[in-house]
Amino acid sequence: MSAMTDDRIEEAREDRLLRMGEPPRDLGEAWRKLLWILPWLIFLSSPVRDLAAGTHTPAATAAGWAGLAAFTGTYLALIFRNMGRPFPPRVLLCLVAVLGVLAVVLSLTLGGAWVGLFVYVAVVCGTAFPLRVAYWTIPLTTAVMLAVGRIVGAGDMWTMVLLVLLVGFAMSGVRQLVRTTVELRQARATVAQLAANEERLRLARDLHDLLGHSLSLITLKSELAGRMLPAHPDKAAQQVADIEQVSRQALVDVREAVTGYRRPRLTAELAGARVALTAAGVSPGLPAEPDLTGVPEESEAALAWALREAVTNVVRHSGARRCAVEVVRRQTLDGPMLELSVEDDGTGGPGNGPGNGLTGLQERLEKAGGMLEAGRAGRGFRLVARVPAAAPGHVGSPA
Repeated sequence: MSAMTDDRIEEAREDRLLRMGEPPRDLGEAWRKLLWILPWLIFLSSPVRDLAAGTHTPAATAAGWAGLAAFTGTYLALIFRNMGRPFPPRVLLCLVAVLGVLAVVLSLTLGGAWVGLFVYVAVVCGTAFPLRVAYWTIPLTTAVMLAVGRIVGAGDMWTMVLLVLLVGFAMSGVRQLVRTTVELRQARATVAQLAANEERLRLARDLHDLLGHSLSLITLKSELAGRMLPAHPDKAAQQVADIEQVSRQALVDVREAVTGYRRPRLTAELAGARVALTAAGVSPGLPAEPDLTGVPEESEAALAWALREAVTNVVRHSGARRCAVEVVRRQTLDGPMLELSVEDDGTGGPGNGPGNGLTGLQERLEKAGGMLEAGRAGRGFRLVARVPAAAPGHVGSPA
């Protein structure tokens, strides 16, 4: 995948509000993660109302507020920290134990209004522990809550049992989803690195094959010219002419190799477009690998540039939810053409006329013998790029 495609994917990823499974990058993201956690503190409303009602002695009320603050702080530390940099196992076990003890003590001393604290214990068990541990700690937490609820006479305990089990195992599933997301992100980076390494090796092999023979021949003819120069200047001049010819051909070969190395490929851009659109939260509708048989390399490269520019505009400016890409062959009066269309349902950006990207893209397509159409289409924006599907002078069959 090309460097520009990687940059586009990274920019789309950076635009997301929250990065699952990763620590906050800055204070602003830390606050956004915290705001995502705070609504789940709704189960603390019952203990807060119990303390505010004034049914306990002043000493019990003060102890209740202190215990509730300690419980909430421990819970937030466990959940917030384990988003990116988990605690060491021993520290984690100690904090979960403290959370469970606080839930038991507060419920037994202050009444049934506090049994909702066990929901947070189950959440921590599901998010902080491995699956094999969460599978027995969540039911254990539920059993302890049921026993405590029976002792303090809490009502509707079976609803709380169901709630604790569902929330605990649901958070365990979310944790596995986060882990899978992180692993996929790492695997994607590894694949991109391997692809870049393979491309470097290919270029190295091409340059070796191209220059090895040419440089050996130049060295040999230079030695011959040096030996012939005193006695046979005409033959030495012929050797020098041969050296010039070989050098020019080697230069042409190197330029062609480097051009092929830098030329974008349509299949690679389609794969990059899928990743970029998905990372930006846009639903991609992409075709299967197109048939590029007989399509000139210049035409394919021009379409690849068009797809890259179009997807970049969708990701950065459109605010779209869906993006459809089609690659089809058409028979026109000008001969067989390969057509790329990119259509989204977004706003299309500020709408102050074509930008530098579209202007440069139109020039690139015209140089390849193609054309560009771009503008509003219904409730979205549509870009259509056409290039010759056959080399000049070659008559293609209609699709």
